[in-house]
Amino acid sequence: MATTAVTDATFDAEVRNADLPVVVDFWAEWCGPCKQIGPALEEISEEYAGKVKIVKVNVDENPDSPAKLGVRGIPALFLFKDGEIVSNQIGAKPKAALTSWIDSEI
Repeated sequence: MATTAVTDATFDAEVRNADLPVVVDFWAEWCGPCKQIGPALEEISEEYAGKVKIVKVNVDENPDSPAKLGVRGIPALFLFKDGEIVSNQIGAKPKAALTSWIDSEI
């Protein structure tokens, strides 16, 4: 299962009302570190299919969702469980650090 693009309009349905834990990646096309972690998130999405959902929100096209969550820098990763934020982190990390973070929270 590849990552899912989420918009301000679909955020609640895709993230807050999801049956699985959801990692939200707030990113932008012009963001170098965002592009660095993109492939790792795609791989994690495949490896964690059925356990965790990985979604991406383009902050330039969808400013409301990041604003509501107080996102000030990207990439910003938020982990939601049962519709609530349980953890977040800012900045690019290697795949091993991302999976370790996810594993510790789910």
